[in-house]
Amino acid sequence: MSHGFDTLAIHAGQDPEARTGAVIPPIYQTSTYAQDAVGAPRQGYEYSRSGNPTRDALQECLAALEGGPVGLAFASGLAAEDTLLRAVCKPGDHVVIPDDAYGGTYRLFAKVSERWGLAYTPAKVSDVDAVRAAIRPGTTKIVWIETPTNPLLGIADITALAAVAHDAGALLVVDNTFASPYLQQPISLGADVVVHSTTKYVGGHSDVVGGALVAADRGLGEELRFHQNAMGAVNGPFDAWLTLRGIKTLGVRMDRHCDNAERIAAYLDGHAKVAQVIYPGLPSHPGHEVAAKQMRRFGGMISFLAAGGEEHAVEICNQAKLFVLAESLGGVESLIEHPGRMTHASAAGSPLEVPGDLVRLSVGIETVDDLLADLEQALG
Repeated sequence: MSHGFDTLAIHAGQDPEARTGAVIPPIYQTSTYAQDAVGAPRQGYEYSRSGNPTRDALQECLAALEGGPVGLAFASGLAAEDTLLRAVCKPGDHVVIPDDAYGGTYRLFAKVSERWGLAYTPAKVSDVDAVRAAIRPGTTKIVWIETPTNPLLGIADITALAAVAHDAGALLVVDNTFASPYLQQPISLGADVVVHSTTKYVGGHSDVVGGALVAADRGLGEELRFHQNAMGAVNGPFDAWLTLRGIKTLGVRMDRHCDNAERIAAYLDGHAKVAQVIYPGLPSHPGHEVAAKQMRRFGGMISFLAAGGEEHAVEICNQAKLFVLAESLGGVESLIEHPGRMTHASAAGSPLEVPGDLVRLSVGIETVDDLLADLEQALG
């Protein structure tokens, strides 16, 4: 029997606990487990890096929400990314990445993986031909996309890029952090692996750091599971429990994030102090039609260019009050940041450098009229 998204978010991997009937999965805050005999661990649990019931509950839930057979939880989104790269690639291989990728992802490729011998090429993921041209036949192992991208909210056609990647013998990896599995399910569109920073919308409350991988193929998923254990950057049991708690309300939160973002995008789109609004829900966005095809709604992230240039953008960030000046995104509270000097500072001077006049909003679930009033005063 199949269930709807919100039912899975509340119940997948989260049956009442067998011994007491506890409705919420317990936090198994333990490093090791008593074994019934030598070589006979109880229910397969030996050591919490290798397996923990609280983390297993989270992993089963993530897999159900993304529609894949294997889900894995990590200490951070970047830990998930690093594990994926080292499981799939070897020195001498090549990856295509977005030309406006998340700054941490870019840093991982440019400062860590490249020294290990993994080459990469940035490409505009909204342009299928550009991605195809960036592939190196025989050496490209992954086409890595974000959609929407961070922070310029570019939209990639997942189905089209899956065909491009597979024609080249490569995997399509989709960072689904901005959309969340509620708004977009890349595996159903042809992706091989989905990546999340569960710190963001999945957890949803700015109180836990985590990451996830969901594989479309069980064999690949088990290879990733081996590397998860071998490399060891696993999600701790309390972090897994907090993330599970956040997942239960993901659907209702995302609907409010989208409601608020749509109102704010429309307001900014007509403001004299704003040069350009970048939001996939606006018909003026070049990726609007693709986003409408593959997303349930358009998300809670908005970027815009300040009409007064970089210093004006910085001033807007500093003047905001209800929008908290902070990195990260996807929590119930609204955040504002200057990507060029904050989350994407590591991309300065590279092909992935972001515009200095760019402001990024993570629109929360507060009363939208209060958020609009705060932006009005911050814009000056």
